[in-house]
Parts: sequence; structure tokens; C-alpha cells
Amino acid sequence: MENELKAALKLSSVKFRGSATGGCIHEGKIYVTENGPIFVKISKDPMARPLFEGEIAGLRAIHNTKTVRVPTPIEIVELSKGLCLVMEYVDMRSLTKAAIELGDELAKMHLHNRSLKSNEASIHKNTNDGVQYIDQYGFHCPTYCGRIIQDNTWKENWAEFFAQKIDSQLKLIESDYADREARELWSELSLKVPNFFKDVEVTPSLLHGDLWSGNAASAPEGAIIFDPASFYGHDEYDLAIAKMFGGFSQAFFTAYHNVLPKKPNFEKRIELYQLFHYLNHWNHFGTGYRSSSISIMRSLLQNL
Repeated sequence: MENELKAALKLSSVKFRGSATGGCIHEGKIYVTENGPIFVKISKDPMARPLFEGEIAGLRAIHNTKTVRVPTPIEIVELSKGLCLVMEYVDMRSLTKAAIELGDELAKMHLHNRSLKSNEASIHKNTNDGVQYIDQYGFHCPTYCGRIIQDNTWKENWAEFFAQKIDSQLKLIESDYADREARELWSELSLKVPNFFKDVEVTPSLLHGDLWSGNAASAPEGAIIFDPASFYGHDEYDLAIAKMFGGFSQAFFTAYHNVLPKKPNFEKRIELYQLFHYLNHWNHFGTGYRSSSISIMRSLLQNL
């Protein structure tokens, strides 16, 4: 593999340093080169290229906000036995020391697009150079949350865009499990999704899209986030998974809300957004996540 990387990246020295986590679906390796260390995320999935292309697009979009740091992507490289995404290697540690910084920077990332509103009149659909205001919900290319593609076709209405995301997850569940209860609960809840946004103005924000605690860390220069599943959506969406699976410290949320205060019915919308992630985990890891998915839909229907 070293020779393949040397040829593709036009390097004279590539030496294996060790393995590292590449997330739940990829293998990760670290190499030392004359230009510094690199991180290589390896996939044997034939559909890896669009997944990696979506990841690069998300990293570049976040970088262009000049708010929270992300690793710099370098290149997608064809291997004899798969495909890999090469990016800057960053020495990462527990987020603990940088939690406050990340909360502040994430809120500023969410505000970045609206700060451009006075400078740009309309959406620029084909590129994402971080300069023009985006006035719709979606992204200029598909991105992936885990192995599952996200349809990021632009929509003017956030409630419709989000409902489509849930629809996509439920279609996969229907195909694999034919779960009648899940289908019936969503049929009822989907009609009420607009009610969650009656008193809230939703302005498109660039989102990480999968910001659980395993996708954030502390680097020598401060907070860093990675493995994005980006699109433009409601800023609160990023906080939903941040509260799941152990979540982030209270210091993170306090710092975030010092910049972007909570709006009415915040908790209900967080629960709605968490539904997507439980369904996504159900599709990835099986019926262990069914109970949480069903419970959330019942709760939302009862308490709306």
C-alpha cells in the first residue's frame, strides 16, 4: 500500500506508523511522509467514492466558515484492493478541555450562513465556496450518514426536507423488517411535523450532520470535528445527536447557547431530530434501536 500511496500522492517516502480508528465502517491507518503524517481511511465498498466525495465536500464547507477546525482532505486514491481517503493527520485527544471552545465555535458555524444574507441574494446551487448565502435546505452533493446516502436535493421548506429524511429511513426499515407499527406511527406523525416549527424561524445553517461525541476531539490547536454528514438545515439538528450516546458535557451546551439561545419548544424538536438518528442506527445495527425509535414517535404524538 505504501507504494500505491507514493505513486498517487507523488511522494518519495511513505512509511506505516500505526492503525487508528476509521469509524464503524472504515479501516484507518497513519503514515509518515516527507510532508508530514497523513491519515488514510480505507474502504473496500464499491460505493465508497461518492461517500468519500461527500465527506470531502462537508469538510471543505465547514473549513470555509472559518469557525471550527476540521482535518484537511488531500485526495481520494484508488487502491488495488479498494479505495482510500487521504487527509491531514491530527493528533487528537479527549474533547474535555476543548468542550467550551467547540460549543462556541459550533454556534458560530451555524450562524455563518445567515451572516452572509445581506451580501448575497440567492442560492448558489452548484458550488459551496463558503461565500454566498444559501437560502434553501440541502447540499450541492449527496452526503452519507454512516453507509446510508442522504438525498440533499434542495428544498425551500425545512419541515418537508426533514420529513423526507425520515421517510428515507422508514423505507429502508420497511424493506428489511416490514415493521407495521413503525410505518403507522410515522404516517400519523409525518402530518404533524410542520407543527414543531410554528413559532420558530428556521434559517439554513451549515450542519456537521452527525455530531456525536465520537466525531469531535481536542487537538493541539483546540477543538476539531470530523466525519461530517453535512447539509444546510436547522441549527438545532446538530444538537440532537450531541445529546445521545453519552453526549457532550454541559459546558459545551452552555457555551453554545450563550451564542445561540434556546427557542420555544426546543426540547420537542430535539426529540424529533433524535428520531432520525435512532432510525439510522436501526438501519445500520439492527432492531436493538427499534424500541427507542418507536418510543420517540409515541412520545411526540402524545405530547405535541
